[in-house]
Amino acid sequence: MARYIGPKSKIARKFKEPIFGADKALEKKNYPPGQHGLTKKRAKQSEYAVQLMEKQKVKYTYGILERQFAKIFDRASRAHGITGEVLLQLIESRLDNVVYRMGIAPSRSAARQLVGHNHITVNGNLVNISSYTLKPGDMVAVREKSKVLEVISHNVSSAANQYPWIEFDKSKMEGRYTSFPQRTQIPENIKEQLIVELYSK
Repeated sequence: MARYIGPKSKIARKFKEPIFGADKALEKKNYPPGQHGLTKKRAKQSEYAVQLMEKQKVKYTYGILERQFAKIFDRASRAHGITGEVLLQLIESRLDNVVYRMGIAPSRSAARQLVGHNHITVNGNLVNISSYTLKPGDMVAVREKSKVLEVISHNVSSAANQYPWIEFDKSKMEGRYTSFPQRTQIPENIKEQLIVELYSK
């Protein structure tokens, strides 16, 4: 499936946020990319442009393609609750994101690779679909044969369990997705209401 594999610093500078993690290039050049840098006069963004940028930021942050994102939003709009919050909860429930949150992988793209290469199980069953949606109570673990991989053991040993909706046992390399996260618990700087307004047009 198509994924963005271009320069990540350029995208981070576009949104003026380290959406792929700590970025030295963003710290040095905290202005949009382009030939003219800070000297270029940029027109005031329209309401639509601001809303579109917010949606694009979420897509880049979580590594979701346009069609996938539209499907998730459709599910969120039909569910009970505040659409924007439900949207983020569904995105946070993706298997690749939970693997990243647990600390099994250093980034969401690395988590997608681990899932795709058959290193992760859900409730004891091998799952290689990164967009698989977890339900509260689901157990996520590193496959027994994969626990000896240095890249996984290194990540797990240095992981810090900092998310209240996830329980993780480093010694067993397994964890539980205990509940949907509350909006205040999701650390990403996302204005989900702008996305809801964009799809409401």
